[in-house]
Amino acid sequence: MRIVLWSTAVLALVALAGVAYEQTGRYWAQRDFPAPGKMVDVGDGRRIQLDCRGSGSPTVVFEAGLNVDGSLSWSAVQPAVAARTRACAYSRAGLMWSDPSSAPVSAKQVASDLHEAVLRAGERGPFVLVGQSLGGLFATTFTHYFGDEVAGLVLVDPSHPDQVARVAAYMKETRSLRSRIAVSLSWSGLLRAMAPRLLPRAPNQSEHDVRAIRAYAPQSMATQLAEGDATDAMLAEAGAFRDLGSRPLVVLTAMAPYTQAELRGMKITPAQGREVLAIWQQLHAEEAAWSTRGRHLSLPKASHDIQFDDPAAVIEAVLSVVDTVRAEGGARR
Repeated sequence: MRIVLWSTAVLALVALAGVAYEQTGRYWAQRDFPAPGKMVDVGDGRRIQLDCRGSGSPTVVFEAGLNVDGSLSWSAVQPAVAARTRACAYSRAGLMWSDPSSAPVSAKQVASDLHEAVLRAGERGPFVLVGQSLGGLFATTFTHYFGDEVAGLVLVDPSHPDQVARVAAYMKETRSLRSRIAVSLSWSGLLRAMAPRLLPRAPNQSEHDVRAIRAYAPQSMATQLAEGDATDAMLAEAGAFRDLGSRPLVVLTAMAPYTQAELRGMKITPAQGREVLAIWQQLHAEEAAWSTRGRHLSLPKASHDIQFDDPAAVIEAVLSVVDTVRAEGGARR
C-alpha cells in the first residue's frame, strides 16, 4: 500500500510540475514573441493575426500550408515582396497567435475568416493570393467566394483535389501517432518539451522564428492535427471550383528527389518516389490550366516548402503576377 501511495504521490508531483512548465511556457511565449502586425477582431470573440507590410497595389496575401508556422511560413519571401507592393501574411484560426474557432474545419470557413480579417483591418483589393500546399486550395476557395477581389494567384507546390485518388496506388497518408499523443498531453508540457524534435528548423528560417513557432506549438499542433483530419473533406470541397477565368496564375512544382528519410516515411521505393513526383507534376500542370493564362514551372532542386528552399523562385513568381495586374490596371476575368 505504501508503494502505491508513494507512486501516486510521485506521479501527481510530476504532473503538477508538467502543468507548471506548460503554463510558464505559455506566459514566456506571449512575453517573448508578441504577434507581428495586428490582432484583428473577426467577430465571435475571436481575433486573427494579420501582418501587413509595404505599400502599393495589388495587395499580396499569403496563405500557409498544412503546418504550424502561420504567418511565419512566409518570412523568407514577404520582405522582398513588401519592398514592391503591399504584402500581408496571416495565421489561420488556432495557429500561432490567432484564436481558435469553434466552427468545423472547412475551406469555406478559412476563406471567410481571411476575408473578414482583411476587411476589418482596412485592407482592400485587388488581391494577389499566394498559397502553399493546402493553402493553394484555400486560395482558390477564397477566389470562389470572393472572386471580384482576386486579381491573380500563385500556387506554391499546391494540393490538388484529386491527389489522394491519384497517388493511392503508391502510398497512403497517415497521421503521426507520436504527434497525436503529444497533442493530447499538451497540458502536461510534453508537447512543449518535444517541440524541438517535432519542429526542426527549415532552410532560410531565422532562429527567432523557430523559437516562436516552438513556443506556440501546443496550440498550433492541435489545429494542424484537426486540419489534417479534415484534409480529404476539404480537398473534395475545394475541388468543386476549378475555374480561375483569365486571372494571371503561376503554379510552382517542387521536383527535388525524395530523401531516404522521406521514402521511408511514405513506405515507397526510390522508383515509386520518381513516379509520385511525375504524377505530382502532372497534377500541377492541370491546375495551371484552371486559368487561361496559367503558367507552370518545375523546380528540380526544391522540396515541398519551396518558400524556404527557393524563396527567390517564389518572389519572382509573385512579382510577375503583381506586374501583370498593374499593367492591366486591375483584374481580368
